[in-house]
Amino acid sequence: MTLTELTALELLREMEAGSATAVEVTTAFLDQIERHDQQIGAFLRVDRDAALARAGDVDRRRRAGEKLGPLAGLPVAVKDNICVAGEPTTCASKMLEHYRPPYNATVVEKLLAADAVLLGKTNLDEFAMGGSTENSALGVTRNPWDTTRTPGGSSGGSAACVAASMAPVAIGSDTGGSIRQPAGLCGVTGLKPTYGRISRYGLVAFASSLDQIGPLTRTAADAALMLETLAGHDLHDSTSADAETPSFTQSLDQPLANLRIGVVREHFGEGLDAEVEASVREAVRVYESLGATVVDVSLPHGKYGIAAYYLVGSSEASSNLARYDGAHYGYRTDEQAMRAELDAERKAAVQAGRDPEAIDSPLVRMYRRSRAEGLGDEVKRRIMLGTYALSAGYKDAYYVKALQVRRLIRNDYDAAFQQVDLLAGPVSPTPAFPLGEKTEDPLAMYLVDLYTVGANLSGVAGISVPCGFSSGGLPIGLQLQAPPLAEDRLLRAAHMFQQTTDWHTRRPSL
Repeated sequence: MTLTELTALELLREMEAGSATAVEVTTAFLDQIERHDQQIGAFLRVDRDAALARAGDVDRRRRAGEKLGPLAGLPVAVKDNICVAGEPTTCASKMLEHYRPPYNATVVEKLLAADAVLLGKTNLDEFAMGGSTENSALGVTRNPWDTTRTPGGSSGGSAACVAASMAPVAIGSDTGGSIRQPAGLCGVTGLKPTYGRISRYGLVAFASSLDQIGPLTRTAADAALMLETLAGHDLHDSTSADAETPSFTQSLDQPLANLRIGVVREHFGEGLDAEVEASVREAVRVYESLGATVVDVSLPHGKYGIAAYYLVGSSEASSNLARYDGAHYGYRTDEQAMRAELDAERKAAVQAGRDPEAIDSPLVRMYRRSRAEGLGDEVKRRIMLGTYALSAGYKDAYYVKALQVRRLIRNDYDAAFQQVDLLAGPVSPTPAFPLGEKTEDPLAMYLVDLYTVGANLSGVAGISVPCGFSSGGLPIGLQLQAPPLAEDRLLRAAHMFQQTTDWHTRRPSL
């Protein structure tokens, strides 16, 4: 087995045993990126020299007997909406194409403190808005299992690079399913922790009350390692949870006795692909064979989840992205051309007897053109939707109503978790869909988040683990959800499944 086929924990054991150096491990993944990323498009930037220099430093310190962090020498890819000091952080947008933050996100600081090696930045839907990574202004990412199909989104680059063995671990963000859905479509493990479990400081905000950073890995055991490295209260993020971080890796092998799993009846209705349903139901039977009790549960307000999510998320996005106007932050239009155009319009207005003051001021025109040229269609669509939902006369009918529905959805989860320990169901209604299939139909694209948005609206934890393949050879994911701060239970259940099945060990042919 080559180095790029090993899990994160296996790689760390190899390096600790002296069977491989950090430079050898990093070189193996960099070479894999060079061989295959032109075809996949998972990365927006790879800094080979910096990665090898850092790996060499880890090797030197290991040889010197210095104490090393828990990820010493482990290559990690980072989604390009997470700030790395001095490195481009584009959010896959023309608006931030040349932005280099002067500081590290807290998760990046934690990765560096743990002696991880940063490989590069991964592609995403622009500002994390999308379910296919086709909305990136900097290139499309393809699914390693079938390059005519989407890897999912918005963390499509992070999922694809782990699936294609170009990184053992990648960091993503999940606003409505953006870790779990691409993990499901690419056949890797994706963890969306409880809201606040990992600091969002340094994550470029999309929807602040929904965004959550989490890892994409090959196994639940690797996800446990990453969570205990990245979790914890952060004074830079007032929304981070002031809760103890358990040792998730230490409890991973402890059996979950008397496990009660709830199967959400609303997740098995119209629109669910038959092969996805069969794989998920077979996964539930695996848990039954391990002694779990399966209970039928209902989340009755889940049918309003997509509508509530897109109102809340878009409203927050319209506020968060207001700063990108060419004056405060981001891309600025060609001012000379803009002023020439404006002067011509004013002159024409005077000649026509119209009031030239009715035309934009130079500042307003600069804002308008900068945002029109710097932002993509999906981002504009959500800003317009959110601005409308927050506008005078409509706020109570849309935004406030969506918040009320959000509360009802959380109440459903609380009631369900009174009956069961975990919820089980599909991640996505279908396996990976063809590139371009849904780009002209935004509502169809929004429905790919049908089963995942509830966890973000209610703040609970969720994980996607591979549970089968379609007849066309495409991965299918099982979603498990747990109450807030119950990640130990979630990870132990996912680990139980992966100890019994081998879906997570399969790799695409590239």
